[in-house]
Amino acid sequence: MRSYGCIGKQLLRSDTSVAANFRAYTRGKSKAERFAKICIVVEEADETLFWLELLEEVALIDISIFANLKQEALELLKIFSSTKFNLK
Repeated sequence: MRSYGCIGKQLLRSDTSVAANFRAYTRGKSKAERFAKICIVVEEADETLFWLELLEEVALIDISIFANLKQEALELLKIFSSTKFNLK
């Protein structure tokens, strides 16, 4: 049971990091600062997707509950990645 909590905490950390760093991205003072923040956003969004996939893979939860959430996480990762690419 303890590993479930560990995965949940990791998911919460990566997910809230996406939100905090995206906020910092929107407030960036320079292109370089915004690029640095969007890089973190992409990394953390990918990690969030990883934790969702891990939960699905090891069948710790009923994945039907998270199917839409996982799809939305993937779509956000694509949007953030595209934003990062366009900032280069």
